Amino acid sequence: MPGRYAFDYPSNMKDYKKYIYLPVPPEEVYLALTIDLSIKLWTGAEVVFREEAGSDFSLWDGDIVGKNISFEPGKKIVQEWYFGEENEPSVVTIKLHLDKKGTSMEWFQTNIPDHDFEDFTTGLRENYFEGLIDFFDE
Repeated sequence: MPGRYAFDYPSNMKDYKKYIYLPVPPEEVYLALTIDLSIKLWTGAEVVFREEAGSDFSLWDGDIVGKNISFEPGKKIVQEWYFGEENEPSVVTIKLHLDKKGTSMEWFQTNIPDHDFEDFTTGLRENYFEGLIDFFDE
């Protein structure tokens, strides 16, 4: 039946998945993503962050804001990111997998507004992912 799943995913939202490889163990990547001072070092910007489910956070001087949902130390982080006036939060799930070269970081993000998708994912690649890669560059 055409259109049967029309309400499952609003047509104005997209998902994004990316893998990056980092030359350190998952525990080190996890600490870089959950300790405010570490986040500040690799982003080069002001950060408000606590490794606590239900806590609000702010990255890049408030350009990214959201709520921490859950933490599995060394393995997984789940957050909600907010896009302006959008009703549904964007859910970010970061999974850290042990890899022979260090860590394979799996990024999956839902509900990215279509009109922001290209600029936002470019910013993620150039700032978030490249910042982490540079931070751990040997």
